[in-house]
Amino acid sequence: MSATRIIIPESASGERLDKVLSGLVDTCSRGRIQTLIEQGLVTLDEELPRIREKVYGGEVVELLIPNNIVLSDEAEAMVLDIIHEDEDCLVLNKPVGLVVHPGAGNMTGTLMNGLLAHSQALASMPRAGIVHRLDKDTSGLMMVAKTEQSRLVLVGQLSQHKVHREYVALVRGRVIAGGTIDEPIARDRNNRIRMAVHPSGKKAITHYSVEERFDRHTLLNVRLETGRTHQIRVHLSHLGWPLVGDRVYAGRKTSVAGISEAMRGHLQQFGRQALHARKLAFKHPVSGSDLTFSCPLADDFQSLLKRLRAAI
Repeated sequence: MSATRIIIPESASGERLDKVLSGLVDTCSRGRIQTLIEQGLVTLDEELPRIREKVYGGEVVELLIPNNIVLSDEAEAMVLDIIHEDEDCLVLNKPVGLVVHPGAGNMTGTLMNGLLAHSQALASMPRAGIVHRLDKDTSGLMMVAKTEQSRLVLVGQLSQHKVHREYVALVRGRVIAGGTIDEPIARDRNNRIRMAVHPSGKKAITHYSVEERFDRHTLLNVRLETGRTHQIRVHLSHLGWPLVGDRVYAGRKTSVAGISEAMRGHLQQFGRQALHARKLAFKHPVSGSDLTFSCPLADDFQSLLKRLRAAI
């Protein structure tokens, strides 16, 4: 497969994705583009789009175009924390710091490379069977398809919002009660590496509840109804509760006034966003049986929580 990366031009604002891509990719007709979208081989800002999806300019599109050549990314042996595996799919616990797909600055040492070494069957699968992703510094559960039939079923479950994804997030500020955030998300027009709440964006719904309160921070249980890029980070920051350690959406300030110098130091040393994908539930792509998995917080996250509890 050949990979193509495109940034949608501002002049295409308001047009359909399939129409725009057919004009930008010389080797693909509009019908071919529609087929690629249906097969889950196109991502729009790291999400699986609909054929009739509208674009507004600035979005990043990645296409995987089959060319009858087995995926050539290098297999690299690595220890993978496999929670479940059968002949159709697997579920793993991704550690902090592991990039999911090869890309600029991370051509090797990614989860995809590790999966190719784990199973030769994944070499012929788009993205080595990876059907959704987590940010590099977010830990937790991911599902991987091991056959094309399973991949199409799991992609369908994701696009229809039938996959239950539950996260744990540590935020700055005291959250009084749970609630739902229903705010559209689009790429930030002033900073292309960020996403932002914007009326022109895609529908995004996040449910949250309070798990534990500390002096100046709150541990939240977060459930995604939709799966937009950086959705939890954007939504919680929008309400004034940025994730601890999130350098993109919380800035350099990693703590608030009124805490001890020791605790301030611990927070400043936590060098990534405090977000963990704790629970994943979906229907088995072949048998249709309900599958539910959970995994513990990463060690650094657990250590920070212990310090916060001790400071109360």
